[in-house]
Amino acid sequence: MLLYKIIFSPVLLSASPNVFTYFSQSNTAGKFIVFALLLLSLLAWTVMVGKYLDLQRLRDLNLNLQNKLNQSNSVLNLDPQFYSHVSGPYGVLSKNAIDAYYRTGHGWKNETARIGHVENALQRSVAEATILYESKMVLLGSIVSGAPFLGLLGTVWGVMDAFGSIALKSSANIQTLAPGVSGALLTTVAALLVAIPSVFGYNYLLTQSKIMITDLENFASSFADRIELEAYTVKEDEE
Repeated sequence: MLLYKIIFSPVLLSASPNVFTYFSQSNTAGKFIVFALLLLSLLAWTVMVGKYLDLQRLRDLNLNLQNKLNQSNSVLNLDPQFYSHVSGPYGVLSKNAIDAYYRTGHGWKNETARIGHVENALQRSVAEATILYESKMVLLGSIVSGAPFLGLLGTVWGVMDAFGSIALKSSANIQTLAPGVSGALLTTVAALLVAIPSVFGYNYLLTQSKIMITDLENFASSFADRIELEAYTVKEDEE
């Protein structure tokens, strides 16, 4: 109610044509769509900022674990408590792989089957992490795609009302038509203000997500190689 009073305050409405004037000239459907687009804009910015911070946090966790593993000579002989305290996609992936390796036991004669069990655990972990990386992107993509159509709907509806009201009058001129059209076009402007930053943010975040997914797949492959190499080395020493 307070926002409505501010928009329709005499000072703003008496000023030269501005966005508040155009808003007051919009029909009910146009005003509703503008408010809906405002909410979508807030939602889009919340998703973009939140997703960016999430990706940064996950990247830092991944790099921290990777540095620790690079400094270690063995991934199989690390303290069991090490994997219980790791976090992030790399942490979950490495923990699941180590658990899968030791869950099969040391008595397996077929070491290849044991490594295959580890690789299956890595594949499942990569799939789960991929879902995590791509979370909220569908919502942001829906806003990018839907906002322009909402703006178009408001514009077409407003223009239709403007021409419909003129048809009921005995005379028509640009002065009677312009207010309704300008109010209708406001919804298109509002939609573009929502869609333009959202599409740039969506493309950037999608690219970063794909890069991190590729890095995750490379880490999984490298981790599997280290486990396999260490496992066969231990087996040869025992023989």
